Amino acid sequence: MTQTKIPAELIAAVNDKRRAALDADYAALGEHLSRRGIDIEAVKSKVAGYGVAVPSWGVGTGGTRFARFPGPGEPRHIFDKLDDCGVIQQMTRATPTVSLHIPWDKVDDIAGLKAYGESLGLGFDAMNSNTFQDQPGQTHSYKYGSLSHADAATRAQAVEHNIECIEIGRALGSKALTVWIGDGSNFPGQSNFTRAFERYLDSMKAIYARLPDDWRVFTEHKMFEPAFYSTVVQDWGTNYLIAQELGPKAFCLVDLGHHAPNTNIEMIVARLIQFGKLGGFHFNDSKYGDDDLDTGSVDPYRLFLVFNELVDAETRGAAGFEPAHMLDQSHNVTDPIESLMVSAMEVQRAYAQALLVDREALSGLQEANDALMASQTLKQAFRTDVEPILAMARLEAGGAIAPVAAYRASGYRAAVAAERPAVTGSGGGIV
Repeated sequence: MTQTKIPAELIAAVNDKRRAALDADYAALGEHLSRRGIDIEAVKSKVAGYGVAVPSWGVGTGGTRFARFPGPGEPRHIFDKLDDCGVIQQMTRATPTVSLHIPWDKVDDIAGLKAYGESLGLGFDAMNSNTFQDQPGQTHSYKYGSLSHADAATRAQAVEHNIECIEIGRALGSKALTVWIGDGSNFPGQSNFTRAFERYLDSMKAIYARLPDDWRVFTEHKMFEPAFYSTVVQDWGTNYLIAQELGPKAFCLVDLGHHAPNTNIEMIVARLIQFGKLGGFHFNDSKYGDDDLDTGSVDPYRLFLVFNELVDAETRGAAGFEPAHMLDQSHNVTDPIESLMVSAMEVQRAYAQALLVDREALSGLQEANDALMASQTLKQAFRTDVEPILAMARLEAGGAIAPVAAYRASGYRAAVAAERPAVTGSGGGIV
């Protein structure tokens, strides 16, 4: 039986106050969509079946390069993190899996960790390796790189760490490994671009060779940071080359914040789908760079356009189309649980809106070169308020009609703040 951190009776009480209004809104939206030839129940069913993974590190308070301001009740370890993730799933019914980061989430009793997650109704998504910072007792430093380091022993250490992540993941029931590295250079001439990339490919081939048959590996591109002059895996083109070089179990992961401002990310998504190499997403939002803001908080239309490409691929049955979805955010001024709940709902919202696009009409308008009406066809779907669909899907699954309101009414944050020691210090850096 799944254990819950917030009493079901409290959620039910909060829901009761909103149920009549939701029923009316859902009926009105259903009538409106029916006139457009859309079955609201079919859309709700798809939304209810959609899930996005929560990053274990996301439930802690984030920070910048300059400072971090700890929040109350921060998780002390992975079991506290799972408790918080369980609350997010309990409220939204949209986050059934957790993505772990090793060694941040490493424990001796892996079977116990798996059982605890399952007791909260949580599974384990892709494993994330960490070779972008040094850990206590580490023999070789990653200051000048990891998988592409000039020193063979340092590269071997980074490879072994990724293999360890695979083994931990196998025990937890995960089926994927995500590899992001901070390797690059800060000065012209510091690194030989070609040799560094050759070393990276050799290292990744060693990791790839240890993947179980039913696993995938996701490589992640990022144009800058922490290296500012050059980055070894800097864009989607390089990422695609990596996936092609490694083999059929290698795919490209798209983090929405890892691109230059104004980059057409939805077209990148379309290209990767077209050539069978879209692995999945790290959802967040940005204004200037890799800001790791809450998903949909700055540019919800871009999020919708990404999902428009995903639904297009889903509708036409694109070959090998099985993207993984995960949030990847840093919460500096909000309660991380609240931000992750809202972001999970925003991802569901974009999916629901994309399901409302009249694809037959859109295709005809595109073939007729009717730019204006093609754009308006997308806008019609985007402007539709699908909140009643999302709320009804949550309610029917046992979640909250208004997750943030129910969460605040529960007093969960104050309760865990009383149990978990306060974190002090103002050092910079992420959780």
